[in-house]
Amino acid sequence: MTSLDHPPFPTDKSIPVQDLLVVDYKLLKEGDQEQADVLWEAATKWGFWYLKNHDAEPFVGPMFEMGKETLSLSLEEKMKYWQGNKGASPGYREAGKKYVDAEGSLDASEYINVAKDDAMAYPRIVHRDYPAPVNRYMQDTIIPFVQTCIEQSKVVMRVFENKLGLPLGTLMALHDPGKTCISEARCIKVAATPKGTKIALGQHTDYGSLSFLSNRQGGLQVLVPETDGDEWRYVKPIEGYSICNIGDTLTIMSGGILKSCTHRVVPPPGAQAGYDRWSLVYFSRPTNDVYLKALVNESAYIAEAVQNAEDRDVYFPKMTAAQWFVKKGSLYRTDLNR
Repeated sequence: MTSLDHPPFPTDKSIPVQDLLVVDYKLLKEGDQEQADVLWEAATKWGFWYLKNHDAEPFVGPMFEMGKETLSLSLEEKMKYWQGNKGASPGYREAGKKYVDAEGSLDASEYINVAKDDAMAYPRIVHRDYPAPVNRYMQDTIIPFVQTCIEQSKVVMRVFENKLGLPLGTLMALHDPGKTCISEARCIKVAATPKGTKIALGQHTDYGSLSFLSNRQGGLQVLVPETDGDEWRYVKPIEGYSICNIGDTLTIMSGGILKSCTHRVVPPPGAQAGYDRWSLVYFSRPTNDVYLKALVNESAYIAEAVQNAEDRDVYFPKMTAAQWFVKKGSLYRTDLNR
C-alpha cells in the first residue's frame, strides 16, 4: 500500500452523511440551464455541492504526489519555507498552530500552499520561493492545475452574475487572475490521528470566494443549518468529484444570497481513521485591492437582500480583501508572538 491508499468510506448507516447536489461541470461550461439551476440551488441553500466531469481531475493525482514529496521532507527543510505568522499564506505551515476548540486542543493538519501568482509567473517569484519538489512539479502539474481552477471559477461566477442580476463580468473583474491576490493551491496532510483526537481542523467558513476540494478520505463535516447549529454530518468523498463551496467574500458581495457554510475536519470514520488523510484545495479569492462590500449598486436583487437583512453591517466589513484575509487567518493562531 502507498500512503494514498486506504479503505473505502464506511457504509455504516449510523454515520451521518449529508447528501449534496451534483453539478456537471462539462454541461455547465456549455451553458446548460438545468445545471445552472442546480448550482444556484446548492449555492443559495447549503453553499456546498459536488462537481463532476471537471477539468482539474487529470492533475489531482500528480498534485497529491507533489504534496507527498514536499511534506515528506524533514521539518528543518520545510521550515525554510515557513509561511510566517504575519498574515502571509504561501509556503509551509506545520501542524498544531491553531486552536480547534474551547479546551485549547490543537489542529492536526500540515500543508504546503502555492500561490496562484507564483505559479502563473513562474519562474519569476512574486511572493516567495518553494521547496524543491514544488519546483519539479510546477510546469507539468501545478501551473495547469491552477489554470483549470481559474477557468472553473469563471464558469461558476458567470452563473452567479446572471442569477444575481449583475452585469456580465462583474464578479470576474473582482477576481482578475492577472492581478495580485491570495488565491492558492493547498495540499494538506493530517497524519493518522492519535486515539482520542476529536477535531483535526476547527469549525470555520472559508475566507475567500470559491473552494475546490479533492480528498481521499472522509473527515470533512458540514454544520447542518436547519438543526440550529448543533448537528454535524460527513461529506462523503466520491472518486473523480470535487467538493465545492462558497466562501465569505462571495457571501458579502451577494448580500448573503450565496451561503458560506460552516465546516470542520474530524478524524476519518471507520477503518479510514488509521491512515494519513490527504486533501487538495484550490482557493479562489478576490484581488487584494478589492474593497469588500455587498454589490447593492450593481444589483437590485442584492440591494433588496441587504435591505431585508437583520444585520446589514456584516455585508460592509470596511476593509480590502487582503485585510480580510489577514484578519480571518489570524484567528485562533497559537504562534502570533513567535
